[in-house]
Amino acid sequence: MYSEVMTTSERLIESTRELLWERGFTGTSPKAILQRAGVGQGSMYHHFAGKSDLALAAIRRTAQTMRATAETALSGEGGAYDRVRAYLLRERDVLRGCPVGRLTMDPDVIADPALRQPVFETLDWLRGRIAGILREGLEQGEFDAELDPDGTAAAVVATVQGGYVLARAAESPAPFDTAVHGVLALLTARTTRTPHGA
Repeated sequence: MYSEVMTTSERLIESTRELLWERGFTGTSPKAILQRAGVGQGSMYHHFAGKSDLALAAIRRTAQTMRATAETALSGEGGAYDRVRAYLLRERDVLRGCPVGRLTMDPDVIADPALRQPVFETLDWLRGRIAGILREGLEQGEFDAELDPDGTAAAVVATVQGGYVLARAAESPAPFDTAVHGVLALLTARTTRTPHGA
């Protein structure tokens, strides 16, 4: 399943990332992690202090990956609207959900300040990054002066995360797509000129 060149610790982190996404913290047993990683018993405790320590490494890796993926879209070509649009319309496995967002629904993660911190920081970074882009758009005259960058950025992040929930409930990506296009229509209404690709 994993590359031969991956170290044991990397295998453990990657298998834990996948299992947390699929099963949550409680449903991810050390035995399941070892089986998924294809490593021997005791390997976890050789590299990590225990399950929580390994989960923290996995959550941090998931958070880094999400940031990098979002940043690729948000730092692309075009104006502020184009970049936010690229983020909203980027390819996603909608029915699987957001690996970071799903952790907010895991009571064991939320109850542990150390595990919760990278989740909060990542979602807060995303909101702030989008707000900064919208602020740039305001300064460049792309949006009308009544646009609230912070409130709009929070709405964008909430739409994406809520869209995943709606899609999973319906077992269809259609509700996610509807939500994303809805927030884009609201954002378009605040532009002072017709955005590219709108």
